[in-house]
Amino acid sequence: MARLPLNKSTLSRKKRDLATYQRFLPSLDLKRKQLMAERNKARRRLAEIQDERAQMRAAIAQEIPMLANTGVHLDGLVTVTHVALGQANIVGVRVPTFEDITLDTRAYGYLAKPHWVDRIVERLKHALTLQVREQVQRERLRRLQEGLTKVTQRVNLFEKVLIPRTQNEIRQIDIALQDAERAAVVRAKVAKRKAAGAHAA
Repeated sequence: MARLPLNKSTLSRKKRDLATYQRFLPSLDLKRKQLMAERNKARRRLAEIQDERAQMRAAIAQEIPMLANTGVHLDGLVTVTHVALGQANIVGVRVPTFEDITLDTRAYGYLAKPHWVDRIVERLKHALTLQVREQVQRERLRRLQEGLTKVTQRVNLFEKVLIPRTQNEIRQIDIALQDAERAAVVRAKVAKRKAAGAHAA
């Protein structure tokens, strides 16, 4: 590590650095708090979607016990053909937003399938929409957490490393300059006494 130059220009530079760190820290901390709030909101929304999916599965099992009939083929009955996503900027972190979903229902003969298949189609559409919403919400949460981690690291760097280190360096330089100033005064007095002694002789 390079030796700290103990002079006035270094002191001036270190004071400027400290002022910059102290000016940026509050805005970084505010960003951290905003991201934390958004992350918590995203977690709650994800939990809501997961609860809704669980409730829907329980409702299907209760409403349509006929699903246990393996003789009725329902594979590929409803498929996702397109998902429209947007993007939001939350204090510098880009996160996805769910905009729309396009679902395709495979044609089935109304006479060839039991009457409850219509209800299953509606439930499948809702289930697929919730599944996509959950995936988008998981990605949103992941990005918010990633952004929060980065900002927290920066806050810690300023709070625990840069500011204390710069304050310590300023103290070191101050002490060295005061010592040098006292030494200069002492040398000046000694020189003056010597000069006065030489005149007297």
